[in-house]
Amino acid sequence: MATTSTVPRFPSLISSTSTSTSTSTSTPKPPQLHFKAHNAARFSQQISQNSLTLSLRREVLLKGLAAAAAGAVLPLLKAPPSFAAKEVEVGSYLPTLPSDPSFVLFKASPKDTPALRAGQNGNSSIPMAITLIFWYLLTACVTSSMVIGQGNVQPYQFILPPTWKQLRIANILSGNYCQPKCAEPWVEVKFEDEKQGKVQVVASPLIRLTNKPNSSIEEIGSPEKLIASLGPFVTGNTYDPDELLETSVEKLGDQTYYKYVLETPFALTGSHNLAKATAKGNTVVLFVASANDKQWKASEKTLKAMLDSFQV
Repeated sequence: MATTSTVPRFPSLISSTSTSTSTSTSTPKPPQLHFKAHNAARFSQQISQNSLTLSLRREVLLKGLAAAAAGAVLPLLKAPPSFAAKEVEVGSYLPTLPSDPSFVLFKASPKDTPALRAGQNGNSSIPMAITLIFWYLLTACVTSSMVIGQGNVQPYQFILPPTWKQLRIANILSGNYCQPKCAEPWVEVKFEDEKQGKVQVVASPLIRLTNKPNSSIEEIGSPEKLIASLGPFVTGNTYDPDELLETSVEKLGDQTYYKYVLETPFALTGSHNLAKATAKGNTVVLFVASANDKQWKASEKTLKAMLDSFQV
């Protein structure tokens, strides 16, 4: 059998196409940039100088911020926290009540509690310096509300016998970790006398009790409604409405107070509890006086006088 060879048809077309494709796919070479040797050296020197300048500025800024923060923080580190318990009788450092020398007057200030300290508008160099450092190092956006908070608690005062002592408050209970915006109630201060009983001030965020900002205590609800919410902070565990013996409403100037007398046989704080609450700003403040049966017999009158003296 004869062998036939296959010859491609239209050879000119194929050849033309192949040539065209080869020509179209080729890319022009980029233009060559030529620098003189002395220009390249000058450019490199300028970059090195700029880098050195930026490095020096960064070092100076960091040292300055660190020095400012250290100068503000170190004095406080040398002194014990003012809200910590003073292991001495309060009569040794609190002023005597002019109208009754058997009591001393305690006035809470920004030096006493984390909540009051978070709301002060005094020396803000410490948080400001720290904020600047973190802003620079972490490039985070820090708002002014994180530096100087709006006061959670208004200053309050009450009287107590000079033999009482201030107790330490655990960090988890003091609200020190969550100021200036705590979501749950916290203990402000606590005092005790082993023979007479103990008192404490508890603060609760207003939003926990009502959605209306700056509500008065009347707008939150009745005395019974309020104690139903705050009762566990009076007893230290649970609250039973049957434990409520007496309620009353007291008006001091423009401020309204709810007062309570409770008999709480299963309470951790004691079998007898007195409480007084009011609302101001964005907080409800609760004063609690507690005693066991033995203490109550000896100091019922004293505890009631302390309760009556509490005001915001």
